[in-house]
Amino acid sequence: MTIVAELSDEMLVHRLAARDEHALAEIYRRHGGAIWSLARQVVRLDALADDVTQDVFVRLWNEPGRFDPDRGSLRSFLNSLAHHRAIDLVRAESSRFRREATDARRTATRGYDLERHLDDIADAHSVREALQRLPARERDAINLAYFEGFTYREIATLQGEPEGTVKGRIRSGLKRLRVMLYSLDPDAVGDVS
Repeated sequence: MTIVAELSDEMLVHRLAARDEHALAEIYRRHGGAIWSLARQVVRLDALADDVTQDVFVRLWNEPGRFDPDRGSLRSFLNSLAHHRAIDLVRAESSRFRREATDARRTATRGYDLERHLDDIADAHSVREALQRLPARERDAINLAYFEGFTYREIATLQGEPEGTVKGRIRSGLKRLRVMLYSLDPDAVGDVS
C-alpha cells in the first residue's frame, strides 16, 4: 500500500484522476493554507476566502488533467486558480454593492410609491413563475448567472459543461422567458421579434 504523504505532488494529481480522495486530502494538507492565505489577501473576508479555497480544490478534483507539471509546480497552478477566482469574486461583490447602492439612491430620491412597489412584486412573481416553466438546465444556468453572480466559465465548471453550451442555454432560456413574459404583458416587455 502506498503512503500518499510520500508521493510527489505530480503523483498525487495523477491519483486524483482515479478519484483517490486520500490524494486530494494530502494535496489540501500541503497547499490548503497557502491557497486560503492568498485568497484572504484578495477578498479580505474569511468566509469568501473559504469559498475560494473550496472552489479551487473542487476544480482540481473535477479537472486534475488541467494541471501540467511542465508549466510549473502544483502550488503555482493552485495559486493561479485561487487568484483568478478571488478576483472574479471581488468583481462580483463590487458589482453587487454598486447595484445595491444605486438602487438605494433611486429609492431614496424617488420616495416610496406603493403602486410601483406592488407592480414590482407582481413582476417578480411573473418572472419566478416563468423561470419555473423553463427546462431545468436553462433555469439552473440562468439562476447561477443572474441571481448568484457566477460567470459563464464558473457555471460551466460547476455543471461540467463547455462554456459555449452554458452560454447557449442562458441565451435560449432568456428568449423563452421573454416570450412567456410577453404573453402575460406585451406592454411591459416590448417587441419580442
